[in-house]
Amino acid sequence: MYSYSSGGNTLTSVTPALSTDTACCDFSDSSWTTATITARGALIYNSSQSDKAVVVLDFGGDKTSTAGTFTIQFPAADASNAILRLA
Repeated sequence: MYSYSSGGNTLTSVTPALSTDTACCDFSDSSWTTATITARGALIYNSSQSDKAVVVLDFGGDKTSTAGTFTIQFPAADASNAILRLA
């Protein structure tokens, strides 16, 4: 009934960038098609480092798709918005 696979999606376009004096990381949006999902958050982890957690995302409430496309949109890679920021 859903198209989610164990382990989730592999993030692509992991492009480091510099925004003023802050290092940022950008990812392409991640989608699951024909998905019936209710999620309150997500986990980004490093599968090449024993699945160590990198970022926990909190969606601020339940997000749902019913037999549709469930998409996580990542914000711009800048010092104020990027998911991963090091200053």
